[in-house]
Parts: sequence; C-alpha cells; structure tokens
Amino acid sequence: MKIALATDHAGYEQLKELKSYLQSLGHECEDFGPKQYDPDDDYPDFIMPAAKAVAAGQCQFGIILGRSGQAEAMAANRIKAVRCGLYYGPAVPIEAVDASGETSTDPYEVIKKSRQHNDANMFAIAASYVSVDEMKKVIKAWLETPFSNEPRHIRRHQKLDEA
Repeated sequence: MKIALATDHAGYEQLKELKSYLQSLGHECEDFGPKQYDPDDDYPDFIMPAAKAVAAGQCQFGIILGRSGQAEAMAANRIKAVRCGLYYGPAVPIEAVDASGETSTDPYEVIKKSRQHNDANMFAIAASYVSVDEMKKVIKAWLETPFSNEPRHIRRHQKLDEA
C-alpha cells in the first residue's frame, strides 16, 4: 500500500521515524515533506500536496502530523474526496459507541470508527500530544481497520463528495 506522509516543523522528527516504521511493515511511502527542519514553514505547503495525492488515487492513504493536528486535518479536508480524521491520543467512550448498546474499552475505537464509518483515507496526529510509540500503535490499528461498506455510510460519503 502506498501512503502519503506530510507534516510541518512540529512533526518533522517523528515523521522520519514513522516513515521507517511503515516501510518495515511493507508499505511504500511518499514523503511530501518538509525535507529539512524550518520552524517558520507553513503546513499547507506539505499537507495540501499529500491530500491531493490521496484524492487522485496516487496514494491509498495519508498520514499527516502537526502540533495539534487540527489545522492539518482542516487543510486536508478542503480537498474533495479526502476524509481526514484527527487523533489526539487514546480515548475510551463514556457512553455506548453504537446501536448495539455496547461500550468499547478499546482506546483506539475513535480512530477505528473513522475507518469503519467514515472511510477515512487520511488522518492527522497531534505530534505534541502523542508519543512516537503511541503513533505506531494507532497507525497500525487504523490501517488494519476496514470500511464497513454499509449503505448508510456510503450514502453519507456521496453527499459529502457532492457538496
């Protein structure tokens, strides 16, 4: 699988380690930068090309980093056909997660739902809030979680893509 990677200065060091990790899992990575550390760089310069590569099908997924990840997710989601989730760290829901009434104790449930229900093809990680070891765990969980293909979720995606 080919994965687009991008960050700004806030995730520069972590992205290098994540790239090696993903390659060790057998994935091909396209690194959209930055190529060198610059504390004054601008995240759209790296995030937007990565998101466009995912939207065009040149990369199947994208993983992006930023200090909080919020602006990076917003930038990616401006590109039609990109559905970018956001991860701050492990979270356990306080109420039932789905119609079955089951409450999950899985700390990665929130990011797995972005794949299962939203067919997220990108996700942003808050580099200042999540350790590299935690990033590796959540990336693996996210990549291994399939989209449910339920008609209600497909219908919702179509509405987003038509907007």
